[in-house]
Amino acid sequence: MPGMAIDPDTKDWTWVLQRPCPECGTEAAAHTPATTAQVLEDAVVRWEAVLRRPDVARRPDGSTWSPLEYAAHVRDVCGVFRERLHLILTEDDPTFPNWDQDAAAVAGRYGEQEPAAVAEELAVNARAVGADFDAVPQDRWERSGLRSNGSPFTVRTLSQYFLHDVLHHLHDVGG
Repeated sequence: MPGMAIDPDTKDWTWVLQRPCPECGTEAAAHTPATTAQVLEDAVVRWEAVLRRPDVARRPDGSTWSPLEYAAHVRDVCGVFRERLHLILTEDDPTFPNWDQDAAAVAGRYGEQEPAAVAEELAVNARAVGADFDAVPQDRWERSGLRSNGSPFTVRTLSQYFLHDVLHHLHDVGG
């Protein structure tokens, strides 16, 4: 099943900045850049447990990523959001380059990667972006940037949106 195409996720998830997610229960607005590193540290432990499952590469059905694919996605999301944070902090009102998560999954052959390597890379990437968010002084939390579709983000809302993604996918895989 790993070769089967997954329908792209075209939903706009920015509403999670206003209200808790009914699917995963994450209340993104409760987080700040200062809490990001600890939330990610807890998430890394949970992702490592998921990646030790014997069936980690098995898709539950033909339209859903396997836990391995979700973990590889989250690993890469950490890098994307680290780049976006860097842009907000170094440029005035930048527009983030578009990132096609579905194309990245296909090009990266997420379902064929080694689970132990994904676990290690996810941990490294999560800790790096967590440290970067943690290092942002509170007086810079309202610096802003735009996603390629025009959705505005600040350092604060970028951390919240990012954490929802990490935690939502843990929920997706029962982690």
